[in-house]
Amino acid sequence: MTQPIALQRIRRLLVANRGEIAVRIIRAAREMGAQTVLVHSSADRNSLACQMADRTVEIGPPPAAKSYLDIPAILATARNQEVDAVHPGYGFLAENADFARQVEAAGLIFVGPTADTIALMGDKARARAMAQAVGVATVPGSAGALADVVQAMGMAKEIGYPLMIKAVAGGGGRGIRVVEHAEALHAAFAAAQREALAAFGDGHLYLERFMPQARHLEVQILGDGQRVIHCYERECSLQRRRQKIMEEAPSPALDDAQRNRLCQAAVRLAQSVAYRGAGTVEFLFDQDEFHFIEMNTRIQVEHPVTEMVTGLDLVREMLLIADGQPLRWQQQDIRLRGAAIECRINAEDPQRNFLPTPGSIEQLQLPGGPGVRVDSMLYPGCVIPPYYDSMLAKLTVWDEDRKHALSRMRRALDELHISGVAHTKSLHQALLADADVCAARYHTRFLEHWLAHWPGSTADTVADPLVRDTGRTA
Repeated sequence: MTQPIALQRIRRLLVANRGEIAVRIIRAAREMGAQTVLVHSSADRNSLACQMADRTVEIGPPPAAKSYLDIPAILATARNQEVDAVHPGYGFLAENADFARQVEAAGLIFVGPTADTIALMGDKARARAMAQAVGVATVPGSAGALADVVQAMGMAKEIGYPLMIKAVAGGGGRGIRVVEHAEALHAAFAAAQREALAAFGDGHLYLERFMPQARHLEVQILGDGQRVIHCYERECSLQRRRQKIMEEAPSPALDDAQRNRLCQAAVRLAQSVAYRGAGTVEFLFDQDEFHFIEMNTRIQVEHPVTEMVTGLDLVREMLLIADGQPLRWQQQDIRLRGAAIECRINAEDPQRNFLPTPGSIEQLQLPGGPGVRVDSMLYPGCVIPPYYDSMLAKLTVWDEDRKHALSRMRRALDELHISGVAHTKSLHQALLADADVCAARYHTRFLEHWLAHWPGSTADTVADPLVRDTGRTA
């Protein structure tokens, strides 16, 4: 009988996150024979992840800065619990180079890239320069961080309008403004700078050309520091306020030749930085041209769609690579099969301008059947706190092709019942009934305009200072 895949160095893993990704990591570690230690805030002491972990340690009150972002408290727990490794999940400290550096300085394994790689690719301007150096096209824009708005105005004349102001240390849609004309640049620059400074502690900005009809594609890669492979691409163009709503794999916009070009570009960039772990290289695709925009040096929320079409367990591969084991796969081993779609079910009320709706889950019925997967931390009676991201569950389906996957997702959504908090199921049902969505005729701006005409939305649903700035300071 084939021996189960096991870890050699990692016997006890600290999970520095919460919610569904913490549950996901705990499950993967348990399958591989590792114990888990979960750090959590007081708001999460009754969470599903706490119930599943081998050990739990409460490290602070609900505000993330006093718990999930408290590096000294996390490292102290790691020492006291005698763990071998730390998995940061996504969000919080996942792309914090200083955290990765401190974890490794403490003699522990950081499940992810090196601190130097995180710092390099997390600096959007340096990442653009790296992409250009290895022949990967980037969106036309400034070569590096801008000194001030005067320099920005000069650069904007070269790039042309409309353009985007983006935070060098950005992520999650923050520190971004779209500017239509020169008169709006000054106010938009100041607003983006304030937001970037508040969100990332770094107010440096750069400019990019804005492509309103582009699609957002991302390539999943795996590397062991020596060799890099890709796991094909995901389509992530259905977004609201730069936050993804629905994803699918593969992208219905690409043919085989385009797919190969895109994926090889991602591998080339990751190989140039000797990438280790799981990562995502993100592109804009417009009129048969790909433009690199950024790299996320962590596992992504939407990784299940890639797992469904490739059969890989990406979290397992992350742990094996961190364990010091070489990449198990050759590129020819990674096969693309069928189509997968993921809907993010958030605790938000789409009829009240997506107002967050924390509360207690009263009744819960999750869908099942062939090709249906639910990643969640929900159980009847669990509390959705108001302090964190509003995601309740990721509903993912797979089928032999996109047409059948759409049908399966409609059925799965019909089966999903969550009471106690308002959520976004109705939004997904409406999107999956839309002719343009079904025909894959959409781009990154599609949802913003679609919501303006959806009967389930309110009049101010599309008011979005992060998307467009016409001169008003947000």
